[in-house]
Amino acid sequence: MASRTGERRTEILQTLVMMLEQPTAARVTTAALAAKIGLSEAALYRHFASKAQMFEGLFEFIEATIFGLINQIQAAEPSTLERLRQTTGMLLSFAKRNRGMTRVLTGDALVNEDLRLQERVNQITGRLETTYKQLIREGIAEGQLNPAIDVVAIASLLTHYVMGRWLRFTQSGWQIDPTDHMLANMNIVLQSAILDS
Repeated sequence: MASRTGERRTEILQTLVMMLEQPTAARVTTAALAAKIGLSEAALYRHFASKAQMFEGLFEFIEATIFGLINQIQAAEPSTLERLRQTTGMLLSFAKRNRGMTRVLTGDALVNEDLRLQERVNQITGRLETTYKQLIREGIAEGQLNPAIDVVAIASLLTHYVMGRWLRFTQSGWQIDPTDHMLANMNIVLQSAILDS
């Protein structure tokens, strides 16, 4: 029975994401979500206490996926510049493959929802910025990056670059590829970090 409950919860979250993928989607209501799955709203609330809890489930998946992939990149790639490039590329590709979740990450799907959900988005982006700072500091410590660079400024710029590309992708109705010009953009952002630049 627990397994069936878990499957139903997964189905609810997958359906929510699918509904959020529609570029012109209005606010997804629990009534519309329940109808799409073929459940009553009461049955929906047996699996999630609130719609906010459904979004929390999406945040858990997003965090586990993104930071799991970042850890893999760090373990496999010895070059700090490549770690920074690959991490940024992964974040932009994640958006491209997960449109509904991108609407959540940009806050577009959270308008008129519980305010603590936006705080959750802020926690994720804050964690991304901290990850960039850590990568840059490690690169400096290992002698791979210019020690004169402003770690905080570059980490902030990279974080805002990713967020901006996510937002542009969402606002364009999925027409503007978030990975367009990524390598050229990254070269400009990281130019000051390269030794002997």
